Amino acid sequence: MAGEEEKPLDETKSYMGIPEAQFVEDVDAFMSKDDNANNAQNVIKRLDEQLNKYKFMEVHLQAKRKKLKSQIPEIKSSLQIVKEMKSRKDAADPIETTFLLSDQVYMKANIPPTDRVCLWLGANVMLEYDLEDAECLLSKNLNKATVNLKQVDHDLDFLRNQGTTTEVTMARIYNWDVKRRRMQKAKEGEKP
Repeated sequence: MAGEEEKPLDETKSYMGIPEAQFVEDVDAFMSKDDNANNAQNVIKRLDEQLNKYKFMEVHLQAKRKKLKSQIPEIKSSLQIVKEMKSRKDAADPIETTFLLSDQVYMKANIPPTDRVCLWLGANVMLEYDLEDAECLLSKNLNKATVNLKQVDHDLDFLRNQGTTTEVTMARIYNWDVKRRRMQKAKEGEKP
């Protein structure tokens, strides 16, 4: 749209406020912190809860993505119809077409030239627009849906990265705990 610049996606952040997973470089230092207190089970439990939250968010984003993926073709189709009606509004011949009544049921129709169109807005609301306003509204909705789809795709990628980081951190802490326990058993075995 004129006057609206599309902002580039920031690869390092989420648009839905998804918390960033912390990558643990030094497990010994991480586990010695007061809130971890060298208790690997509690830390792994906390990270598992975070991982489950990421999975829940992923389900939500997948549903939003699916909805947007179905909306965009519908908006494009409506926009194309409005453009066709606009190009033929001064013609004398009616537009001969078929339209969908319900699933798998189509009906032939002759549409006389007109400068008005009715659009479903959702929530059982339909409004009548002139062709210019309808084209503007549909173009704006298409642009917004496309931008939202890009943001959802970006957030899904970001979310997958956070889940992977969390899983890697859980594995590193588990391995740290196994190593620590082995060292404790070895020390206990050395004592006379």
